[in-house]
Amino acid sequence: MAARANILLVDDDERLRQAAGKVLAAEGYRIISAGSAREALDALQEQSVALVIADLLLPDMDGINLLKRTRERWPEVEMVMITGHGTVEKAVEAMRLGAYDFIEKPLDSTALVKAVAKALESQRLKSENVHLRRQLQQRRGVEALIGDCPAIQAVRKLVRQIAATNVSVLVQGESGTGKEIVADAIHALSERRDKPLLKISCAAIPETLLESELFGHERGAFTGAAAARPGKFELADGGTLLLDEIAEMSPQLQAKLLRVLQDGRFQRLGGTKELQTDVRLLSATHADIPKAINEGKFRQDLYYRINTIQIPLPPLRERREDIPRLAEHFLRSCAAEMGKGVASIAPEAYDQLVAHPWPGNIRELEHVIQRAVALATGDTIANFSFAPTTGHAAAPAPAVPGKTVIAIPIGTTVDDATRRLVEATIDQCGGNKLKAARLLGIPPRTMYRHFGQINQSE
Repeated sequence: MAARANILLVDDDERLRQAAGKVLAAEGYRIISAGSAREALDALQEQSVALVIADLLLPDMDGINLLKRTRERWPEVEMVMITGHGTVEKAVEAMRLGAYDFIEKPLDSTALVKAVAKALESQRLKSENVHLRRQLQQRRGVEALIGDCPAIQAVRKLVRQIAATNVSVLVQGESGTGKEIVADAIHALSERRDKPLLKISCAAIPETLLESELFGHERGAFTGAAAARPGKFELADGGTLLLDEIAEMSPQLQAKLLRVLQDGRFQRLGGTKELQTDVRLLSATHADIPKAINEGKFRQDLYYRINTIQIPLPPLRERREDIPRLAEHFLRSCAAEMGKGVASIAPEAYDQLVAHPWPGNIRELEHVIQRAVALATGDTIANFSFAPTTGHAAAPAPAVPGKTVIAIPIGTTVDDATRRLVEATIDQCGGNKLKAARLLGIPPRTMYRHFGQINQSE
């Protein structure tokens, strides 16, 4: 590396630059020369530089400010400062701010070569460390997608193919199938890995607050907005944003999201200033978006924007061959977290896991293992409980005269349970959605958004 390293010499004394450059060129380095801080910053912008050697006293900016700006924009570049009479104190400050070393004038050839060799070795070790950390992060990102079934192998392959791009990705699957894990893996393998990955659930936040969460707000934008606050699109600038359950977003907010995806511009709620953002969007949903488009609940143009690449995740019941590996993974992590010596699962207990229907998918499996580890008294789990009591499903509810009773198994997600309740109520009301909405005590508008047109004459 040393023979190929680019070194930037920054000093307003041309004779010093020529003399130092001649010494370093003889050692095999390529020398780039700059007579001012502005020339140095331009050179850093245009060329790859491993080391900057800069005078602390420059005509347009002192070496401390040059050091700060270089460290902010090119943190991988190492710096050595040149000090003259009376500037040693500043050189010490420069080292506190991140400079590797300083050398005093008049420059001694031997000291210069030695300082450069040490600084470049430090730069090489830092780069190596960053590279190894990134490799580990990337491995962990893909390895989190546990399983050997063909569907999961295809997901891992697709994640590796698209991670380095900036295309929008839509991850589809039932609740608990690992949509967030796919988002984590894509971000970990991307060029944005050192920037934020922010997540927001469009279903968990009331519609009136979701716009503020996404785009931020100015002081006084609404009741309770006592101070200005940035939204996720500002905070995730340069990174990745995951919009979970995007199909739950209102049509009005969908239109605002579409504009951000088209030109990267938006305004805070209650603001007038145009803000710019560079965010890679990942979306996730369990809903049938094409069906929602046909029902007028989701914008077709937004669907095209978020669905450049679609990643389908299978439910756990369709990949039972992966259940033992997933169970072992959760067993190790839960045992370590709780400090318990639970090390194995009995064969008959594995049979229980494989036979279970898993309405809550991987999330339910994790909770089942977690509960078993917490209650374990030995080093082997002999059986599993799939409910707070004993059975695989909740105990039947007592019959109520004139009422239809529906059974919802333990582990069913809130979204799925709600949908089943509403659908059963609509059936009980003979298909009259307005009557069902009144019976359930929910606004007709909510019923319309999720279950289709309501005739007011019903």
